[in-house]
Amino acid sequence: MSFNNKPNYLKNNQFEDILIYFSKSLLGKDDEGEILWDLAKNCISKLDFVDCVIYLIDHGNDLLIQKAAYGPKNPKDQTLYKPVEISIGEGITGYVAKTGVAEIVNDTSIDPRYIKDDEMRLSEICVPITYEDTIYGVIDCEHPQVDFFNSHHLKMLSAIASICAIKIKSVRATKALLDEQDRLYKIKEEMLELKLKALNSQMNPHFVFNALNAIQYFVASEEKRVAMDYLSTFSKLIRFYLKHIEHDTVVLADEIEMLHGYLKLQKLRYDGSFEYTINTTSSPKSTIDAIIPSFVVQTLFENIIEKAMSNIEKNHVFNITFAVSESNVDLQVRHQCPSSGLHIANQPEYREGILKWQDHVRLLNAVKDYHITNDVSIADNNELYESIISIKLPNLNP
Repeated sequence: MSFNNKPNYLKNNQFEDILIYFSKSLLGKDDEGEILWDLAKNCISKLDFVDCVIYLIDHGNDLLIQKAAYGPKNPKDQTLYKPVEISIGEGITGYVAKTGVAEIVNDTSIDPRYIKDDEMRLSEICVPITYEDTIYGVIDCEHPQVDFFNSHHLKMLSAIASICAIKIKSVRATKALLDEQDRLYKIKEEMLELKLKALNSQMNPHFVFNALNAIQYFVASEEKRVAMDYLSTFSKLIRFYLKHIEHDTVVLADEIEMLHGYLKLQKLRYDGSFEYTINTTSSPKSTIDAIIPSFVVQTLFENIIEKAMSNIEKNHVFNITFAVSESNVDLQVRHQCPSSGLHIANQPEYREGILKWQDHVRLLNAVKDYHITNDVSIADNNELYESIISIKLPNLNP
């Protein structure tokens, strides 16, 4: 059948056959390219059109991109002859992509919007591929004769475009769902890796063995009460770490309690080389109710203590303050020690394996979108060395 000489129409049953074929052929397709090439080669071709190009919209760049074709633009297989891109609003096709309203142009030679692609043609019909106010692309057909396309063609192409749009939406929704599932799976993997790194950092062999050796010393010295006190603290700390490896969050009050235990053991390990205080400027209830990301505080202090104890200077003092608000928990660590102008004495190899707290924060922000912020300031006047670390953690209590 041909439309070249007179306005012949496909019979209703032929048109229905095309729609039924196209609908069935889409069932097993989950790729937009396959959908559009099927539309061009096995659907548009049955309408006896001589030329058709199918575009998809690149919304990020406001462009129409040629994706499939039937006729001269498709010389072989699924290839396009000199594919072009059209800005949204440019030409007849770009105008339809912008407005979402189909158009029939009876004589392109008198329409200033017409853009010649491979060759000049005198009739054009453009139908948007649209569904629920979203325009996915445009079906653009041309013919060398004036007044070739008519309302019957428009009805057919509009029906085909609607089926195509529904399928494209379904494919994209499925892909978005799979991408989200993949993203969540990767997040779980990254969080597990993060926790394992933090646990490995906090339970490094030097810390464990030195703490146990110190406890053993008290036992050997017949100071059993002191030994039992430290052993109880050590066991609570280990249980706390193992328990919270499975959780993304921790109650602030529990974290502060364990921080006391951790610093107590580190002070024992380093033979009293530092003193510390922990204060909360909020009510006991707000401290108990507050929930923060797990392992952040412990990772921070693992880094602070190990770095401070590697310095030549002794007599370190750490003043630690927690302040709770409805949406945040602010932590400030003020570290002071006498200054000799030399701050890094040695860096034992095992310290390189400690998870750096700022890397930990960056990973948490990337993986969990916590928006944790931090600030570090350092002052050294050759008499007193002082550093202040401030961290703003989210209060995750729902």
